[in-house]
Amino acid sequence: MKKRVFLTIILLCITICVSAQKKIEITELPKSAQEFLKKHFSHTSIEIAKKDAEHGEKGFEVKLKDGTEVEFLKDGSYREVDGGDNPIPADFIPDAVKAYVAKNYPNEKITHIDYGHKDLDVDLTNNIDLEFTKDGKILKDRKHR
Repeated sequence: MKKRVFLTIILLCITICVSAQKKIEITELPKSAQEFLKKHFSHTSIEIAKKDAEHGEKGFEVKLKDGTEVEFLKDGSYREVDGGDNPIPADFIPDAVKAYVAKNYPNEKITHIDYGHKDLDVDLTNNIDLEFTKDGKILKDRKHR
């Protein structure tokens, strides 16, 4: 009996995970998301686009051929751009964040930006993790461990 219940729970979890991310065509992304990708990532192509229901919000996740991952909210605005260890374009990064990085880490580039519920998380090429308010005021400046 315990095995059946456990197996049922496992199958339910797998079903939920699979249905939470559904592949979509690029044309199914909101126009603003399509324009964002075209403007800032024209140097690479889209590998896969998915609908994503992370954090209870419906949004979209796009993986690019160069390994960059971009998450969009349902309205098409970007929520997160992750270049892994590679720098990401800085055009869309708030000016206050770019200015802080240029002043305090002039030899480093931004590899990741993530808008959380209350803050903005930024990672640099030297593994520094910065945290800002949404309007660009520094909250934390710390080295990854």
